[in-house]
Amino acid sequence: MDDGVLELRLVVTAPDYDEALRFYRDVLGLPELGAFDDGAGRVAILGAGRATLELSDVPHAEHIDRMEVGRRVAGQVRVAFQVRDARDVTDRLVAAGATLLAAPVDTPWRSLNSRLDAPAGLQLTLFQQLAPELG
Repeated sequence: MDDGVLELRLVVTAPDYDEALRFYRDVLGLPELGAFDDGAGRVAILGAGRATLELSDVPHAEHIDRMEVGRRVAGQVRVAFQVRDARDVTDRLVAAGATLLAAPVDTPWRSLNSRLDAPAGLQLTLFQQLAPELG
């Protein structure tokens, strides 16, 4: 029997639930897999494709911030979404209320990355893989 992890679920408490749901579901395009209201509150489960957990030490996190934004801006948690067109999705999310921290930039790891402050207090990296990742 395999007792390994079957799913990574990032749980975010959104002070403005309706705005966060609109932003992530309707604008970013995460499909709604389920939504529940038991009278005590609401929750929506949004699909985000394949999930990974990226662990970084502080020097690497500082390096990523400098590369993408030019200075240290991220807290302990940053959410990264791989998208097909980083420029288009960045523009769409900014138009929908996200704050642009850094426009898409070519990175040494062969991706086009942007950084945003988004609803529910999340800092987002949008990345478009331009070529196969270097090992």
